[in-house]
Amino acid sequence: MATYKIGVLYGDGIGPEITKATVDVLTAASKLAGTTKFEFVELPMGWDGIEKYNDPMPQSTKDALKETHGWIMGPHDSASYPKELKEKRNPSGELRTYFDLYANVRPAKTMEGIRSVVGDADLVIYRENTEGYYCDRNMYVGVGEWKVTPDIVISAGVFTRKAIERIAHAAFKAALQRRKKVTIVHKANVIQLGSGLFLDVCREVGQQYPDVEVDDYHIDAMAAHLVRRANDFDVIVTENMFGDILSDLTGELVGSLGLAPSINSSDNQAMAQAAHGSAPDIAGKNIANPTGIILSAVMFLEWLASQHNDPKVSEIARNIENGLFLAISEGVKTKDLGGTASTTEFTEGIIERLKR
Repeated sequence: MATYKIGVLYGDGIGPEITKATVDVLTAASKLAGTTKFEFVELPMGWDGIEKYNDPMPQSTKDALKETHGWIMGPHDSASYPKELKEKRNPSGELRTYFDLYANVRPAKTMEGIRSVVGDADLVIYRENTEGYYCDRNMYVGVGEWKVTPDIVISAGVFTRKAIERIAHAAFKAALQRRKKVTIVHKANVIQLGSGLFLDVCREVGQQYPDVEVDDYHIDAMAAHLVRRANDFDVIVTENMFGDILSDLTGELVGSLGLAPSINSSDNQAMAQAAHGSAPDIAGKNIANPTGIILSAVMFLEWLASQHNDPKVSEIARNIENGLFLAISEGVKTKDLGGTASTTEFTEGIIERLKR
């Protein structure tokens, strides 16, 4: 029986509730499969890390994550941290930078039983995760912002061939397994050097994948096209900030940002992390919807299966996804989806369907 060590960072707000739901589902699915064991390693992050180490992302947590096969990260509420800690990278940004998790992969797919405002859609956004206009992670030392006078601030965007090439390759490889179409999103008409380099390098990489159709759109036009004809798109590749904004849009278009999954990955590490926040207003009420983080864990398991050439892990991932979709289609829904199920009841509904 293969054993995989998975880190668990419960996080803030609704994090402990939805992350526990995910661990419960993965545990049940692995036991039912009888082929794979998941060993969960719980580590402090967010307010838990602050209370124990005065650090929302303690070095001890990062050291322990190095010894895992990957991890599940609950949401953090960095806006509520003490002022001196807000000046540091937030926990997810710190892990993305520390482990060079350069690919943020965010799918948006319609689900039976969930109302979509764009009809059927099945696309995935490959967002470059380490530079661009995110000034907290695009410098070797310090951050990419300068206050010239009390009334003037300069924020830098960074674009490198290395970073663009690797996210482009990830996107084109994904397209080969899907509908063989990649859309490059940029703003090269205005940001001619930075965004222009992104566009040019993506096109160069695309030439290595002759079976994949390639097109490109300016970011503003792309937002409009997604609202009008989301189903025409397959794989979208873009820089950090554009990807962050577009993936929130697509998540909401196909149902709700609260359902949107994602993983952050490098060539040998991956972190499952839902696209939504910590929702402190409903924390502790047992009403939060864990769909986003459970589907993020499914994505992580698929990544793990590919990394270790283990089809049994992929089968567990498919079983979990099918169990979740079946629960929703049969009316097991949390309050945000118009249902009455608590977080616990929703989780139990998935596990019950896994047993079928």
